[in-house]
Amino acid sequence: QVQVVESGGGLVQAGGSLMLSCTTSGLPFSVYAMGWFRQASGQEREFVAAITWDGASTFYARSVKGRFTMYRENAKASVFLQMNSLKPEDTAVYYCAAGPLISRDDKNYSYWGQGTQVTVSS
Repeated sequence: QVQVVESGGGLVQAGGSLMLSCTTSGLPFSVYAMGWFRQASGQEREFVAAITWDGASTFYARSVKGRFTMYRENAKASVFLQMNSLKPEDTAVYYCAAGPLISRDDKNYSYWGQGTQVTVSS
């Protein structure tokens, strides 16, 4: 059974930092691309960042580029999202997902976590 579990969310002031973690089990992690998506209240889910199976390439949404960094540790079957210079508009539930190819489209991801809430106060 595949499990994807996010952690690290919380409440932070604008300008602060958080690091999200995502740990998987039950899938061959080292051959899967991984993505982070987020969904703010009343809005559609949107792409945040993605990384290839080997960590060689990363994609970022324009809104987070330069502030967020995604990386992975295949030995730990985990990916991480370092979020700096957080803004109130970053407030959302953040989801981790695994898929066969790196993509900005959530339809291309097969396995999803339950999400972790990030709240940025002004």
